Amino acid sequence: MKYIVVESYKSEFINPIFVVKDEKVIIEIEYDEEYPNWFYCKKLDNLNSGWIPEKLIKKENGYGIIIEDYSAKELNVEINYIIDGINELNGWIWCECENTNEIGWVSLKNIEKME
Repeated sequence: MKYIVVESYKSEFINPIFVVKDEKVIIEIEYDEEYPNWFYCKKLDNLNSGWIPEKLIKKENGYGIIIEDYSAKELNVEINYIIDGINELNGWIWCECENTNEIGWVSLKNIEKME
C-alpha cells in the first residue's frame, strides 16, 4: 500500500537498536502512555537501546528474549514523500521511502493512504 507523508518527521535516534532472534535484552520501560505495546529495551552490551514491540519479546528470567530479528530504525521524512508500506504495527509502519530508497519505521500519524 502506498502512503503520502502529510507531516514531516526527524528521528531522534542516531543509533537505533537492532536485535536478532533469541538475543537477550534488558527491558527498561514496560509500556509508556505515548507508546503502548512498546517496550524500551537496552542491549546487554549497553551500546544502544530503543523501543521494541511487545509482541516480539518473550519475558524470561528477568530478561526479554527477542523472537524475530528487529530494527528500530525510523525514517526522516518530509511532506509529500511517498512510502510503500510493508508491515503495520502498533501505530507505526515499516516501509520503504520512494524518495530516499531507505527502509524503516514511520508513524501512522505522519502519513495518509493514497487513493
